[in-house]
Amino acid sequence: MTTQRVLLRGRLVLSDRIIQDGVLVIEGEEITRVIDADEPTQLSQDDRSIVASVTGSDKTYLPGLVDVHCHGGGGESFPNAVTEEQAMTAVLEHRRHGTTSLVASCVTACADDLRARAATLAALSQAGELAGIHFEGPFVSHERCGAQDPAHIIDPDADLTRELLDICGGHCLSMTVAQEKPGAYGPDSVAEALIDGGAIPSWGHTDSGAVPAREAIQYSLERHRDSGSVRATASTITHLFNGMRPLHHRDTGPIGEFLAAAARNHTIVEVICDGIHVDPSLVRDVYEIAGRDQTVFVTDAMAAAGMADGDYVLGPQEVTVLDGVARLTQGGAIAGGTAHLLDCVRVAVQQAQIPLVDAVYMASVQGAKILGDTSIGRLCEGVRADIVEVDGDLRPVRVWRRGRPVD
Repeated sequence: MTTQRVLLRGRLVLSDRIIQDGVLVIEGEEITRVIDADEPTQLSQDDRSIVASVTGSDKTYLPGLVDVHCHGGGGESFPNAVTEEQAMTAVLEHRRHGTTSLVASCVTACADDLRARAATLAALSQAGELAGIHFEGPFVSHERCGAQDPAHIIDPDADLTRELLDICGGHCLSMTVAQEKPGAYGPDSVAEALIDGGAIPSWGHTDSGAVPAREAIQYSLERHRDSGSVRATASTITHLFNGMRPLHHRDTGPIGEFLAAAARNHTIVEVICDGIHVDPSLVRDVYEIAGRDQTVFVTDAMAAAGMADGDYVLGPQEVTVLDGVARLTQGGAIAGGTAHLLDCVRVAVQQAQIPLVDAVYMASVQGAKILGDTSIGRLCEGVRADIVEVDGDLRPVRVWRRGRPVD
């Protein structure tokens, strides 16, 4: 059977630069060549023939985006999905908008619900529809629980963690843990269980001061180095600023330590760059302090992503969405996001004035790095043909995943 060749010509956003006139050669599920048509003297005869065979265009192509923190979309919620079909509704909502690799995030719930969600999401991960699973809780802070249900928050339990990892069958990427809680890090801790089990701790939903924050990151770094894990980082920070004690010059909280650790290349900070969770000017500050290699854009999206305002659920919590902002119906805390990851790239470029190359990098390469997957997140030879065509306003026009158009 002959492998079909597809040629895409236009502006190509690579990891380190933009090719103003380039050609992507796709054969089967893989990008086999990236040609810079602006450098004709550098091209082989075969490359020149390929360039001559496809008409130039003003189209812009990005790598498929990678979201490592997402609770749902399209009206369905991963924490509430009891069937694979329900979960796939959320996956496809984001996939059609350019997120070709998606980690499904659960929320704090009872242990039986977490076990059930882990089994459903692991099956989709095994099938290649999801990139992994993230547990946001249940070992988080009551004081900084945000939209996490305080009724189901418990102290860190390494045995439960190992049980969930076993159900996930190697597909658990991370778990959000409040580092100040006993058993969060150290011997026989949740962090130890996660790292030894091929996952990573993500510090967040925390009322911690500076000392536990620094110690938890250092412990993760040392344990990760000894583990041989395929994951590319020792720990992440769950949506920096949101769900944690704010920075104050006498009551410092954890934020300063998280940023300092990112600047030391010891952790990667998540930022919800949707223009709602974090002011775009502060997103720019994080980018300038930590750099693109230690910052990852996430959506924290819930069921209302891509949907109209109205009433939704996020795990056991009821959520009301008004003017695109999701809040707990009781209490009013922000309850996840309603954006797609490409929306976050647009906010970064248009409002935070972050260069397009770096904004795309933080929404693609960085997620792939956390997953430890070098086959996604870039436009280069030898990687999976996950590609997003966008218009001049950075809105999706067409999406390819594994070389096939996404309907």
